[in-house]
Order: sequence, then C-alpha cells, then structure tokens
Amino acid sequence: MTLLPEPVSVVWGGGTVPWSPPVVRRAPGPAEGYRISISARGVHVEASDDAGEFYAHQTLRQLRGPDAFRAAPIRPDGPVPVCEIVDRPEHRWRGCMIDVARHFLPKHDLLRYVDLLAAHKLNVLHLHLTDDQGWRVESERFPRLHEVGGWRPDSRWGDRRGGLSTGRPHGGYYTRDDLREVVAYAAARHVGVVPEIDVPGHSQAAIAAYPELGVDGGGVWTDWGVNPRVLNGAQSTVDFYRAVFDELLEVFPGEVVGFGGDEAPGGDGRFVRLIAEHLVARGRRPYGWDEVLDVEGLPEETVIAAWRSEEAAERALERGLDVVACPERHAYLDYRQSEDADEPIPVGTVLTTEAVRAYRPPAGVLGAQANIWTEHLDSPRRLDYAAFPRLSAFAEGAWNPAPVEGAGFAARLGAHRPWLAALGVEHRPPAGPLPWQRLPGVPGHPR
Repeated sequence: MTLLPEPVSVVWGGGTVPWSPPVVRRAPGPAEGYRISISARGVHVEASDDAGEFYAHQTLRQLRGPDAFRAAPIRPDGPVPVCEIVDRPEHRWRGCMIDVARHFLPKHDLLRYVDLLAAHKLNVLHLHLTDDQGWRVESERFPRLHEVGGWRPDSRWGDRRGGLSTGRPHGGYYTRDDLREVVAYAAARHVGVVPEIDVPGHSQAAIAAYPELGVDGGGVWTDWGVNPRVLNGAQSTVDFYRAVFDELLEVFPGEVVGFGGDEAPGGDGRFVRLIAEHLVARGRRPYGWDEVLDVEGLPEETVIAAWRSEEAAERALERGLDVVACPERHAYLDYRQSEDADEPIPVGTVLTTEAVRAYRPPAGVLGAQANIWTEHLDSPRRLDYAAFPRLSAFAEGAWNPAPVEGAGFAARLGAHRPWLAALGVEHRPPAGPLPWQRLPGVPGHPR
C-alpha cells in the first residue's frame, strides 16, 4: 500500500481488517494534523482541527482503494491495511493558480478542480480572473467589463510564430453568485480562494471595455505573450480600480487578494502601490507577482508570489515580506513535459513529474504554489493533461517536502494513477500522450 502525498510517518502492521466508518475525536496537535489507527479494534482518527479531520478522510479514501474516489459505489468496500499514520503539513500555503482569463473554465469544471485540489491536500485556489484576453468576473458597477471584456473574436492557435488562429470567438464570465458558490464550495473542503485582478499590465480586456483607462486603446487581445499596452496612471483610473476591487471584496471574504503587478512595461509603480494601499485599508493583504518588489513604499502586509527565480523569494524574505514560492522552472505546469515531438504545443523548459516532486521550497516561506497558465489549454481535457500527474507530485512536495528516493516516489505515483482515473482525470500517461492528446501541426515555442 502506498500513499500520496506521503504522510510524515507510516507504520504498516500485518494483514488487513474489514472497513468500518472511522471513530473520530479531537486531540491536541499541529494545525491540519491527524493520526489514523487501523487495527482489529476498528478505524480510529484523532484530528487537531476540522481540516485535519478532512485530510484524514482523504488518506482513508486512498487506503480503501481507487473505487473510493468514484462518484458512486460500484462494489462493496474491501479490507483496509492495519497501520498507524501520523501526519501534518509542512506549509500553510499549498496552492494552485488556474488562469481562467486566457481560456474560461466553466463553473462545473472549476468546482471539479476544487475537489481535485482538496483530494491532494492542497488548500489554496488562486484564480487569475482578468488579463489582456478576457475579463471573467461580473461587475455590477461597470458592466462593460464582463459584457465587452468577457469575450474575444479569435484566439491564437499555438505560438504566435506559427501565424495560426482558431477563427472562433471565445468567452465567458462568472456571475457574482457563481463565485460566491465557488468560495463556499471550496471552504467546505478547506480550500481558500484567492482572486486576482491584474494591474497595470495584462489589462487589455478592461481597456477594450472602457478605453479611457488605457493609453493606446484597442480591443480584447487575441494573441499571447506580453502586451505593451497598459493602464494609464490617471487618478480617475486609480479610482475606477479601487471601485472594482471593492466589488471583488464583496464576493471574496478571504484575507489575501491578488493585484498582479507583473510584466507591465514602463511606469514608476505608483499605480501598484496605491492599489496595494487600498486593499490594506480595506483589511486585506495584497498579493502580487515578484515584480512589485521594485515598487517603493509597498505595504509590509504584501504577500509576494516569487515566480521568476529563487532569488526573488530570498529578496522578499530579506525585506520581511511573506512569500509564496512558485518559480517558473519548477512550478509552471503549462510547460512541456518531455522533449518528445508528440508533446502538444510544447512551450517553456522541460518539466517532468519527477522534477516537480524534487523541488523543495526555500526555508521561511508561507508555502508553495503551482501555476497553470492556459494560453494553450483551451479545454478541461487539455488542462487535465498539463496538470496531472505533475500537480499530484507538487502536492506531495508542498505537504511533505522531505527528500524522496526516486523508486519510492515512482511506486507511489504508479499506485496513484488508478485513483486519478477513477476521478475521471485525463492525465498524461508515463509513456507520453495518447493519440487524442496530441496536437500535430500546432506550433509551440520550447526553450
């Protein structure tokens, strides 16, 4: 029997016992921690809090076998192994960012991903809600944001160097009640939702809706990459976005709120600082990509998403800021998974499942986060292929980053694949993409 994420301590006894619903009680211990005892006396769980009890149940699902992950029972429960398990997470922040701005993920698929994160003991869903290519959150005060900015007439198909386009409109947005539902659904599974509205770059969808916000105008962007068009620095634009963020805070009750700040050509950081200060004044913590470290006067409450390098994380820690480690060479799950020519739309550097598992966040950080950008992931099936099983490997490293012997991880991953299949996850097979997972002739841009 193998488990993933691997618990802190497992002692396997001899034999098995019939499955019976666990007897659960509270006991002192670390946050989110639990102990499982399975013996002839039955199944017993001691949990330090509600989250610990929830994670104990996820481990018990694995002990019961892949059928425990199906939506309905298809055969009687089999026996479970005699064992003693003691477990707790290494990091408070165990996250996954899903970019719903480039390609909209329908609500039922987003809720499915909440379940997948929770089953892997991940506890943060970071939603990248706005970008040049789409605005995905309803605005009551500024409805053109979602009515105009929520769709584009075309999309690049593969890397821009190939000159291909889909010729299809793309769009969608979440109503405020949709997002309240996602937040509540996630909270019941001990997953916090962090929304992000990106400023002052990655804002072309908003500029298309309200041209006075920008410098150069233009419609919702249909290409990928860094768009040089950014928001202007006028006070009226700052006030507009203060109102937009106030609307966002009405829907998302969590402490941390993303405000972007990345890849914005030009500017002196004033816009970023003013928005960060506004969020702090509203009792929230601003969450920005590591470019915001260059902004003078950044509030000390700011949380840094260190994506460009490990050095960015060290720089933020030296300034006394909280850090979420998400370095692109270790945690960007849209990057290609091998050198194989059959990899669909290969971008970035090669990032294997084993390499994801080998990553260890630096000491002193809040935790780690995997990022899934969706320029080239235009459907839930494509998202599954890119995310899994690498997200499973990432979840283990975020929960229990102790060094792991390669064969041991390979065995756990092999046992883990049947329960991904039971959950309906169209993950990448170890031998490479299946025929229908390939996209021959669609150009990528591998590094």
